[in-house]
Amino acid sequence: MDVSQQEATQKAREQQTTWYGEPLGTLFRRLISDLGLNQARLAVVLGLSAPMLSQLMSGQRAKIGNPAVVQRVRALQELAAEVRAGRVSAAEATAAMEEIRRSAGGNVLGPHTSSTRSSSLSVPANPSKRVVREIQALLRSVSDATEIQSASRILADSHPELAEFLRVYGVARTREAIEHYETHQG
Repeated sequence: MDVSQQEATQKAREQQTTWYGEPLGTLFRRLISDLGLNQARLAVVLGLSAPMLSQLMSGQRAKIGNPAVVQRVRALQELAAEVRAGRVSAAEATAAMEEIRRSAGGNVLGPHTSSTRSSSLSVPANPSKRVVREIQALLRSVSDATEIQSASRILADSHPELAEFLRVYGVARTREAIEHYETHQG
C-alpha cells in the first residue's frame, strides 16, 4: 500500500470513529467474536455484500450508505452486549440475529423490543427506545457527529430547543435521548 492509500485508509478510520464511535473493523470483529459469527455470516445479517463488509473493515470505504444497515449494526451491538452479560443465550441470539437480518430498517428493533422475543425473554418492549434509535439513525445517516455538533452550536442562541434536539439525538448516548424523548412526549 502506498502512502496516499495509507493516508486515505487512516482518514476513513478516523471518519468511522466519528460516525460510529470506533473504526468499523474493530466494531465488526467484536460483533463476530461476541455473536459467534464469521465475516460472511455477519455480511448476510447486516444485508451487505461480503466485499463491501471487507472494504468497510479495512478502511477502504468509510461510511455505511444504507440507514437500514446502520440500524442493524446498532441492533447487533445491543444484542452482543446482552450476550456478553449472559442475559441472552446462544439460541436466543441466533433467533434475534435472524429477526435483525429480516428487518427492513425502519422496523429494526433492539434485542428485547419485539413482542415475540420480549415474551420469551420476559423483557418488556420499549417503543421509546425504538423511536429514538430510528431518529438517531436518520440524523447520523445524513451528517456526522462533528457537523451535528456544529449545527447545534450555531442554533443554540436563536433556537435553543432545536439545538438541544440535534445534540441529544445526533451525538448523545441513547439513554439520554430516550430520557429527552419521554420527557417531551405529549
